[in-house]
Amino acid sequence: MDLETESTIRVDTAMSSDIAKSCNKLLDVQKQITAAEEQLKKLQEAESLLSEQTIPNLMQQAGISLLKLADGSSVEVKPFYSARIPSTKTEEAFDWLRQNGFGDLIKNNVTLTFGRNEDEAAKNVVADLRKKGHNVNQTEKVEPMTLKAFVKEQIQQGKNVPSDIFGVYVANKTKITTKE
Repeated sequence: MDLETESTIRVDTAMSSDIAKSCNKLLDVQKQITAAEEQLKKLQEAESLLSEQTIPNLMQQAGISLLKLADGSSVEVKPFYSARIPSTKTEEAFDWLRQNGFGDLIKNNVTLTFGRNEDEAAKNVVADLRKKGHNVNQTEKVEPMTLKAFVKEQIQQGKNVPSDIFGVYVANKTKITTKE
């Protein structure tokens, strides 16, 4: 046998051309997705500006908070509340909640991990599990919707909530209801 023929690899050039075309098409689609995401971000920024600043300011200047149109549509400006605890401020936020009588907002989850056939051990209390060498994980959290409702309630009652540790964001938001 000829060594040259044994080491020759046959490549279907039509297939490699199809692969190259498909790769170029994929790159083109990825570029279109990136452009569409950038366009969406710009549209969301424009929506936010109109909804949270432009329209509320114009309606405030006009001295109205609700506008009903003859066709049944309405434009209303309402307060919008948002809050989240940044990961770097979790301990500080939990301390503040506990010190100010709101510790019940914090969910405290204890997770116990057992191997097979350890059903009886699962019935023991956490302290006993630690003595026996079982893995006990504990996590604390405040549900996002609970935090949002809490912040809204506190602000509406005129109470101070530390904006920096709770990531508080308050704005007016425009709601347009159309009659369809």
